[in-house]
This record gives sequence, structure tokens and C-alpha cells, in this order.
Amino acid sequence: MTRGLAPERRYLFVIDGAEALRAAIERVFGERAEVQRCQRHKRRNVAEYLPKKAQGDYDRRICNAYTLTDYAEAKAELQKICRQLERVNPSAAHSLEEGLGETLTVHRLGVGELLRRSLANTNPIESCLSTVERVVRNVKRWHAGDQALRWTATGLLEAERKFRKVKGFREQPALQRKLNPRLTQQVRSRNVQSAESRHFQLHSGQ
Repeated sequence: MTRGLAPERRYLFVIDGAEALRAAIERVFGERAEVQRCQRHKRRNVAEYLPKKAQGDYDRRICNAYTLTDYAEAKAELQKICRQLERVNPSAAHSLEEGLGETLTVHRLGVGELLRRSLANTNPIESCLSTVERVVRNVKRWHAGDQALRWTATGLLEAERKFRKVKGFREQPALQRKLNPRLTQQVRSRNVQSAESRHFQLHSGQ
């Protein structure tokens, strides 16, 4: 909250499967939080339990399920894969089932296809952090003070050069309206009132 997040708003958080991070979001934001679990992390976690010869087939099927647009259809397909995995490796089935609903949050919210691809995984932040790692990896001796902070900032500035517009960014207003319909309506009302006030001032000569 101290970083400028309005407490009355609902937010969409895109995270990996870290339990501590999920718990922190729940503790601070509670019901105001919508959480999207990274689909790529989920696929990798499932694959780790499977023999090499089975990884490609199941990963392809899980990926295809995530590309479905309808929430209920995608969830049903993933649950079907879970049942089949029970016979192959119960641990893989449990991995897919754990937090499955939160890997489909963008589906449930009806996010458009392009924006859904961007928000369904943590690739944007991971790409940014990998650039920071590349920049600082040649530092062999770390001194006291703010050296680490300065190198991190240098890495972030380097990453910024490669930033691109989020695919599907034009769909963001629609997502905002779904997350905060009341606030969106309030903003519209204020804009209308402001426009009416300017119109009145213009015609009254004020």
C-alpha cells in the first residue's frame, strides 16, 4: 500500500507457485486480489515428475488446454488430463491439480486472447531479471555500501531498452472494468461532470 496501490481497488497478480508469495498477497489484499499462477511454471513442474518419453505428449496436451478460450472447457480438459496422469504418475497428477484454478484466472475473467497470453505467465519479469543477472555476473568482489543497488539499477536500465508494448495492451481497459466496475463508473461520472462544468463555463463566459 505504501507504494501507491489504492486500497479500494482489486488487482490481478501474476506469480509463480511460491507459497510464501501467495500467502503475502492473501494477507495484504485479501478478497481484492485475483491471482494468476504462471502456466509455464505449472507445465515445467508437471514434466519433472514424468519420464522423458511422456513429457512431450503431456506438455503439449496441457498447453493446448490452456489455449482454449472458454474457462469451463479449459478446466474440464485439464481435469481430464489429471485423471489420466493418476495412472502414469500420481505426483504429476497432484502437481497439475494443485492450484489448477488459479492457472485459469485470466480465462475466468474473460481476458482477450492476446492479453491473456501476456498475463498467463511470469515471462516478462523473468526476462527482466535475467538481464540483471547477466549484467552483474562479472562482478567478482562486492564491497559494502550501495554497490549491489547500483549494479541492479544498471541491469534494469539495460533491460528497459528491450521493453516492448504488452501484447493485447488495448484490452487492458476491459480487464480494468471487470476488476473494478464501480471505480470505473465513478471515473466516468467524474469525467462527465467535468465536461459539463467546462461546457457551462464556456457558455456562461466564466
